[in-house]
Amino acid sequence: MHIPATLVRGGTSKCWLFNQVDVPADRGELEKLLVSAYGATDPVELDGVGGATPTTSKAAVVSASPEPGVDVDYLFAQVGIGTGQVEWTSNCGNCATGVALYVVAKGMVAITGDRTRVVMRNTNTGAVLEGLVDTTGGVVHHFGRQTVPGTRAGGVAVGLTFRDPAGGTTGSLLPTGQAAQDLPVAAEPVRVSMVDAGAPVVLIDALEAGRSGAEPLERIGADVPWLRTVRHAAAPLMGLIEPGGQPGDAVPKVGLVGPPVPYTTTLGERIAAEDHDISVRMLSMNAPHPAIGLTSAVAVAAAGLVEGSVVCRITGGPTDEWLRLGTPAGVVAVRCTDVRDGLPRRVTVQRAARLLADARIYVPGTVRAQAA
Repeated sequence: MHIPATLVRGGTSKCWLFNQVDVPADRGELEKLLVSAYGATDPVELDGVGGATPTTSKAAVVSASPEPGVDVDYLFAQVGIGTGQVEWTSNCGNCATGVALYVVAKGMVAITGDRTRVVMRNTNTGAVLEGLVDTTGGVVHHFGRQTVPGTRAGGVAVGLTFRDPAGGTTGSLLPTGQAAQDLPVAAEPVRVSMVDAGAPVVLIDALEAGRSGAEPLERIGADVPWLRTVRHAAAPLMGLIEPGGQPGDAVPKVGLVGPPVPYTTTLGERIAAEDHDISVRMLSMNAPHPAIGLTSAVAVAAAGLVEGSVVCRITGGPTDEWLRLGTPAGVVAVRCTDVRDGLPRRVTVQRAARLLADARIYVPGTVRAQAA
């Protein structure tokens, strides 16, 4: 059997997109289909379309939304690599960027001149996002010149805005009620801020932990076991699992923040300390993120509005200007606007997307797709 699908690059991720009418509506059957299609029981995903990295083993199922004021819903799937499982509890801003271009290209949202606004709801988390797609001349573009840190390839410009991102998962920007606190981890406590904006995230004060926040990816890779321990210690405190429950490796997202320092990106570009406001190194599942997930970027920016947070301690105080994040791939700028009572109503990141292929994915016959 085969399933229609479209491969997109959104920002620094690749994601297979499926129309809901072509795949099972039942979550369990959908998971079986994705595991089979991606070859996800294999750590290199050789016998499937998975990319064998956390940023290229992603999927989303798109449908028209019944919600007033929302154009489309999308269900995000982080397909495990070698695990034979799919993680359903998170969102991906890069894939949302791809969804915005996809639904315009497929006629699910009508073009409205030089810029077409797409309102999307992530059904995993309930988050609502806006994608402002470049449709200059009133047409869909398959190529563009907009670049993002992490690749020199151009794409179609998409401005991605997260609406009311604070507390989307836990109900509060600060799930523990504290801007910063010492998190008990093994023998030594770790100074962290636990925030929920875009996604639940635990941000570690790098200097307090004997690190810089600007480590190369190889060093972050060596720290993965320790970072997972921090994640697992934070999860019950943030209300993401019951005390004593089995922690996962998707949420909370976890990473280091530190002061800006000169560094060289993964593409060999030199970044000066004055070119960014804060150093950030995050995990994507259990691997160092080559740039930063957009939901994590939103969380860092929102934490920057909170007096006493580990981010505010580095930046010197809350600001509603652009916050420039120094990531391994380069500088990602994020802006919080319409801030009310310390909570951003809109958080915007400039991204790019490109449709890479329309395909038929051949899936072993033990899994049968059912129309929604």
